[in-house]
Amino acid sequence: MFARRLSSLFKGSSTSSSDKAVKVGTLGSFGRKAVSFVLITVTGGVALSALDDLSIYRGCSSKAMEKVMNSKAMIEAIGEPIEKGPWYNASLAVSHQRHSVSCSFPVIGPQGTGILHLKAVRNGEDSMFGFLQQRDWDILIMDALVHVPSNEGPQQTLRINVSNSVDPSPGTDDLPGTNDKPSVPREPEKS
Repeated sequence: MFARRLSSLFKGSSTSSSDKAVKVGTLGSFGRKAVSFVLITVTGGVALSALDDLSIYRGCSSKAMEKVMNSKAMIEAIGEPIEKGPWYNASLAVSHQRHSVSCSFPVIGPQGTGILHLKAVRNGEDSMFGFLQQRDWDILIMDALVHVPSNEGPQQTLRINVSNSVDPSPGTDDLPGTNDKPSVPREPEKS
């Protein structure tokens, strides 16, 4: 209040108090509108980013579930049907202008549970409303950590490579990454 009076004194203007009230009212109204606009813009940006992340998660996880359903090792380990776990237990890391993604989410079967970890890259071009359309993802790496309870002892934890859901051709069983068999973690060697 004191600053306004001081500034008007230095300006030497002869505006009446009613003119000052109109100016202050206009500036206050403009400030409220500007703050409202900024808050709505930020909220909209956050909402669009969340929708884009949800679209990415759904695209990657549905592609991953297709591969899991065709994996003999996964079906043998946790049974059939295999279902995707709750979305709130999933994690998603997006990088390189949303062209690559690292994702993990739980899967549930009648004989056990597991966590799928995958890395994927996106095919296609960017568009203005890309979050509204389904994207095509190529899964590069996908592993599952499967927890299977057993009656004899502690539960078993298996690591299954699900990246290659295609049956290996004859003679390639020895190549790393070409078999779709569960691997039990080895005990450290004692020397």
